[in-house]
Amino acid sequence: MDIGSLLMLGQTALELGLITSLTVLALFLSYSMLNVCDLSTDGCFTLGASVGAVVALSGHPYLAIVAAMASGLLSGLITAFLQTKMGINSLLAGIIVNTGLYSINIAVMGNTALINLNRSETVFTKMREWLEGTFLKDQYKLFVILIVVILVLILLVLFLKTKTGLAIRATGNNSTMVKSSSINPVITTIIGLSIAGSITALSGCLMAHYQKSTDINIGTGILTIALASLLIGRTLTGKRGLWTRAIGSVLGAFIFRIVYTIALRLNMPAFMLKLVSAVIVVLAISIPFFVKNSEEIKRKLSLTFKKKGVQ
Repeated sequence: MDIGSLLMLGQTALELGLITSLTVLALFLSYSMLNVCDLSTDGCFTLGASVGAVVALSGHPYLAIVAAMASGLLSGLITAFLQTKMGINSLLAGIIVNTGLYSINIAVMGNTALINLNRSETVFTKMREWLEGTFLKDQYKLFVILIVVILVLILLVLFLKTKTGLAIRATGNNSTMVKSSSINPVITTIIGLSIAGSITALSGCLMAHYQKSTDINIGTGILTIALASLLIGRTLTGKRGLWTRAIGSVLGAFIFRIVYTIALRLNMPAFMLKLVSAVIVVLAISIPFFVKNSEEIKRKLSLTFKKKGVQ
């Protein structure tokens, strides 16, 4: 493989990693900050892709972004409502919403499982027209994705430093203490999951526009990918500041995509990619544990070898 091909693969991995990083940032909000594992992520991602594709087909690529985020916000709102107002366990609420979204997504796409955007304008084709004749004309996709990711990253971190954001972080840290501090955890959960849902749907919309197509399974496994990326980012940054952790989440998405790309280039069968995702999650979770307890592990291994030597 020549250098040009490697650079092309690297750029594709970067672009896909950045798109996925939006879902990682959504998980950063719901899982890391709010301490809620939202299992509706797969369906919400597909919802954003479906709504974004349908609206783009109608000739409104920019409105597709807004519509997708609105649909994701509604999805997060319903998930939060089931948890906070109907007494349903957070994991079960996510599963219920994810199951229901499958039918809704089919309905949004007009009772079909696939939408093709090859003949439709998207946010990327619009940017290509704007950059025509400039030195960025060949990097229009990366340019759009970078703008969106940087904007979402900045707004999310700034939001988490506001009074409402601090209340969300406090709810995730200790909901009992929050109740005694005159903060309503129901409101903070609803706000947090709604924002996370809108960011996830934005990620799905960009993916549909990037691929110029969407199907009912476009979001399958995205939760695993986002969780792995989030844990990789946590491994890189540790328990540092909010900015560092958020940026680490984005870097984690890119690293995961690089590993995924390498697996594909090794001619690994498509059905093995899910196993690759699972292995990456295990490694991302276990490596910090082994690093933290390395001395203790070495001591136990040393004692074990000594005992065997005596015997």
